[in-house]
This record gives sequence, structure tokens and C-alpha cells, in this order.
Amino acid sequence: MPDVRGRLRGPVALVGALLTVVLLAAPAGGAVPAGPAPLESIPTFDVVLTLRTDGILQVRETITYDFDRGGGHGIVRRVPFRHADRLFDVRGISASSSTGAPARARTLKLLHDVRISVGDGRHKVTGRQAYVIEYDVAWAFTPYADHDELVWDAIGTSWDVPIANAAVRVEAPMPLRHAGCRAGNPGLTTRCARDRDGPYAVDFTQSGLRPHEGMTVRVRLPKRAVAVAAPRYAPPHWAGTWPGTAALALALGAVALAARRPVPRRGTGGVLLACGALLTIADAGDDVLAHGPWAFSLGDRCAAGLAMMIMGAAIACARRPGSAQLAAGAAGED
Repeated sequence: MPDVRGRLRGPVALVGALLTVVLLAAPAGGAVPAGPAPLESIPTFDVVLTLRTDGILQVRETITYDFDRGGGHGIVRRVPFRHADRLFDVRGISASSSTGAPARARTLKLLHDVRISVGDGRHKVTGRQAYVIEYDVAWAFTPYADHDELVWDAIGTSWDVPIANAAVRVEAPMPLRHAGCRAGNPGLTTRCARDRDGPYAVDFTQSGLRPHEGMTVRVRLPKRAVAVAAPRYAPPHWAGTWPGTAALALALGAVALAARRPVPRRGTGGVLLACGALLTIADAGDDVLAHGPWAFSLGDRCAAGLAMMIMGAAIACARRPGSAQLAAGAAGED
């Protein structure tokens, strides 16, 4: 038999070397440069955080977004309503534009964030546009034995574009003696520049933020300075203990046994599937009804339900028409 692989090895290596030379010699933008690609950015991002006496954090964001010559249909701001197991109530959302850009606000609650889409999908805007987003946040303060505290990421870390200049102003009904700010990634932060504007307001600034870098403000307040409601918590999304996890692992390991004889009747698989689905829905349903569709928690009942569904599906597949013939053919070959 001719050695086809040996004959092709030389030509393939030659073609690869030629392609490498061509790619290294070619200009970075191609044979005919078409000019720089559109580069979006946020020239300015100004936030005012007002700490109200009723325990509500009032937020006003003024975002100047440069769509460059490529244009866009608006911006998307993601505000967290859940951090780990801690819940926040983001409400009273409104938007406007001082540059006349479409500023209709549409909201969608995702797994951990409230997605605020500002703009119009039918109308495209170009250049620099200014948007104002306002909303209130409840359950944002954390009570301690000797003080109350607010920790809030003022601009978020979901922006895919750089932010040239960001400013966060904190206003309170009492003197702000303990207020700080850190900027950057969660694990690599720098201290923000600070400028006090009287005893009741503090300004923090930061320039040159890269994509997905934020500004986190921490304010420490004396007890009873504001009415702090008890924080709200939701159970973790996976709350299963070792028995439920073990049952799920055993079900996965027992799938191979479903193909052996004798196989339970096909109706058994359907019953297991139905019961497993009911257990899974019941486990997630109570949390969903109490806190919304993204506050679900899956525990041991869900693990048992998934185990039953896995076994039911394995039995149903093993009882399919043709599976017996395949098993018989394999036995005949042996």
C-alpha cells in the first residue's frame, strides 16, 4: 500500500511555511487599509448617590456615550438586584436624554441583574449621546451593632467599553465622616481621588477605567441616622446537601445498567419522568413565588427529582423499538 501520508507531508509543510511568510509580511489592516474600526467609549460617567432618611438609596446616572461613526440603538445598564445570597429591590426606573436621543427604558430581570435598555431598536444614533437613568434601591444598607453601612458599585462592571472619566457624588442628610471609594477590578483596586463638598457631600473621581472596571463606594453611618430595613436574603441557587448530591451521582452511574436485561416496562420510565419533574418544579416553585423567577433554589428534592428523571429517561430509551434488536444482534456476535 503506498505511503500517502509520507508523500503529502512535504507539500503540506511547504504550503504552511508559505502561508506563514505571507501573513507576517502582510500589513495588520489587510492589503488595502480601510481606516480605523469604530471605537465606542464612555467619555464621562457621573453618578449621584443620595442617602435618604427612609433608608432608600436614590441613584441618578448621567452617561455620555460615544457611538463613534458606527452608531447604535442605545445603551444597556445592568444593575444588580442579587449579590450572592443578598437581595436588593431596584425600582422606580426612568430614563431621558439631554441630546434628544431615543430614551425609552425597558427592563428585564436576569439571573442577578436588572437589565435596563435605553433607546429604540428602530432608530440608530451616532456620535456622542447623553443619557440620564434614575432609580431607587431598597435593602441596600447593612445594619451592624454600632453602625450602618452602604457598599455599592456605582457604575457597574458590565461595560464592554472604556470609561475616560467617572465621578461619584455621595449626598447624605448627616455629616459624612467615613466614606471611601475603590476603583478597578474586584481583586485589583486603587483608591479614588476624593474631594469634600461640605460636611454632607463627598465627590470621588477616577479616570482611565478599562472595560469591566468599576467604582465601589463604602459609607459608614452612625446608628439610626437613616431608617435601615433588615436585609433580605435568598437561599443559594444550589442548596443540596450530600444525600441529594449522592442520589444524583448514583442515578448518573446507574444509567449504564438500564440497557441490561431485564429492563423495566416502558411505563415505569414515564412514571419516573413525571414524578421527577413534579419534585423539581415543587422545589423551585416556592422560592420563585416568594421572590421572583430568578430567586430559585434547588435542594435535595430537586436532586431526587433529577435522579428520577435520569433513570426514567434511561429506561424509556432502553425500551425503544429497535433497542432489543440491537441487543440481540450484539449477543449473536458474541
